[in-house]
Amino acid sequence: MIRNENRNQIATMVMTALMMCLVMIATMFIKVPIPFTQGYVHLGDSMIFLAVLILGKKSGALAAGAGSALGDIIGGYAFWALWTLLIKLIMAWILGSFVERMEKLGKNQQEGRISVGEVIGMVIAGLEMTAGYYVTEAVMYGNFIAPLSGVPWNIGQFAVGMVLACILASALCKTPAKKFFAYK
Repeated sequence: MIRNENRNQIATMVMTALMMCLVMIATMFIKVPIPFTQGYVHLGDSMIFLAVLILGKKSGALAAGAGSALGDIIGGYAFWALWTLLIKLIMAWILGSFVERMEKLGKNQQEGRISVGEVIGMVIAGLEMTAGYYVTEAVMYGNFIAPLSGVPWNIGQFAVGMVLACILASALCKTPAKKFFAYK
């Protein structure tokens, strides 16, 4: 007989693996190359934001970092995998930390909808991701001007990811899946 505590740990592991796979798939298969750079934009950020909302800060960050890094490795960008792991893990951690802070302040209670605190957390997390890739690319290539061309693309990527995550989370919160959300 599996005790409730073990059952919860198993459910968390399964949901983390599921979200990791969704991040990887959205990163690998739905990508658009960025002109004049060696990068691409993708829909993985939407799954990262959703992973944090469902799993919370720790498991969401694990799913975000590992799923994104796997997407880079399998998708032909293995030289970015370590940096992506760190940048996306921190991105998810920031969102989770911000949402947790808003909950402690009692400002994150929105029944069945995405809260303003969650949206602000996504913006802050997205800006960290944009800055992280800018700095990494600038250091890797020894040029602090050329990476500026990727900044608008990264902002667009996380903005689209925010919109999709908000739509998906709002829809899921109107179903029995709502019980799986860490912050609802």
